[in-house]
Formats: sequence, C-alpha cells, structure tokens
Amino acid sequence: MDVLSWTVFAIGAPAVLFAGVSKGGFGSGAAFASASILALVVEPSIALGIMLPLLMLIDVASLPAYWGKWSWPETRLLLLGGVPGTILGALFFEWADDDVIRLLIGGISIGFVLWQLTQVVGFFRLGQRALSPTAGVTAGVALGFTSFVSHAGGPVAAVYLLGRRLSKTAFQATTVIVFWAMNVIKAGIYAAMGFFTFETLTLNLALAPVAILGTYLGVRGHHIVPERVFFGLTYVLLTVTGSKLIWDAVA
Repeated sequence: MDVLSWTVFAIGAPAVLFAGVSKGGFGSGAAFASASILALVVEPSIALGIMLPLLMLIDVASLPAYWGKWSWPETRLLLLGGVPGTILGALFFEWADDDVIRLLIGGISIGFVLWQLTQVVGFFRLGQRALSPTAGVTAGVALGFTSFVSHAGGPVAAVYLLGRRLSKTAFQATTVIVFWAMNVIKAGIYAAMGFFTFETLTLNLALAPVAILGTYLGVRGHHIVPERVFFGLTYVLLTVTGSKLIWDAVA
C-alpha cells in the first residue's frame, strides 16, 4: 500500500495519538501498539520507520515534564544491556523476512496481554522482592532487542521497573529517558538499513502535530486517568492487531 495514501494516514493518526498518550503518561508500555496497528497496512520495516521519528518527537516533548526525576541506577542498567540488545535486533531483522517479523510483532502483542492477565489473576506478583542488577542488564538486552524489531521494549522495561518498586513518577521518568536514549541509537541503524524514505518522512511531518497532542494528553492524564481504563483499551487493541498480524504471517 502507498505510504502516503489516505488509508495509511487515517490508521496512522489514531495510532500515533495513542503512542503519545502512552509514552507521555503511562510508562511507554503500550506505545508499541502503534507499530502493530501500522503493520496491518504496510510492511513491518516501513511501519517501524514511520513510527521511530514520531516516538523520538514524543520523547523530546515528554522530557521537560520528567527531567531529573528518573532513577539513575535502573536507567544505567537498562542502557548497559540495551545497546547489545539493539545490535542483536538489527542482526535478526537482517535475517528475517516480513512474515517472520509480523509473526514476532503479533506474538509480542498477544504475549503482553497474556502477561497482564497473569498479573490480574495473581500468578505472578511484581514488586514484592527487588530485582537484582543482573536482572536489570538482562532486561536491558531484551528491551533493546524487542524495541528494535517492534518498538516493544516498553513491556520489558515495565516488568523490571515494577520489580524495583519505583514511585509512579520515577517509573514514568525512567522510561522516558531510557527510550529517548535507545531511540537515538536505533535511528542511526534504521537509517543505515533503509527504513527511512522520502515517503515515511513526509508522513512523519503530517503526523507530528498528532504526536505532540498525544503527548500533551498523556502528561495531563498521568495524574487524572485511571491506569485500569487506559490499559483495558490497550489490551483490546493489542489482542485484535496481534491476532491479525499472526494470521497474516501464517495464512
């Protein structure tokens, strides 16, 4: 499908708005739903190329509200593991074809929902025992890999940071600074791999105001909107889009 078609814009606009709200106010854990949604109508590499500049814009717009409020020990460990994880993601992407990437993005989407359900029914409880530094580096590797191949590092970061028992604002600020740094690293590799084109960058310009609006709404909603409401919508979106991507990959 033509990247500059009205169909892509119509699907991309709410996806980007959702990413802005998630990254601006709810820990980035659900922002990767935007790439999953776009991957329904364009090739996975194009979907990732469209979203990364917008996610970077959202990062920059979010930073002032949380500047200096992050927890440095957790930030350092996640970035230490995130760099080699990103390299592994790039190597995997070079090897895999589009259907494998669709299957992976869809699997991560469904896996995120299933993980959250285990939290609800009490199979696992995070925050009862602080996770070790080794767990932080391991989470960083997984974060770097999943972030590169699907912009889905948020759930990995959330699992680790919840296990560190940070305050709500420290949790949010840490995700903002970590993904700002990781996205800068990814941008150079994406450019070298040809993920950015004239068409994707043109669409970025058209969607940039939507990203800023979503970030503003997320920062405002951080203290107002119940997380249960926001993530309830997220689970529905991820279940639908993840199932469709898996179907498209194996059909």
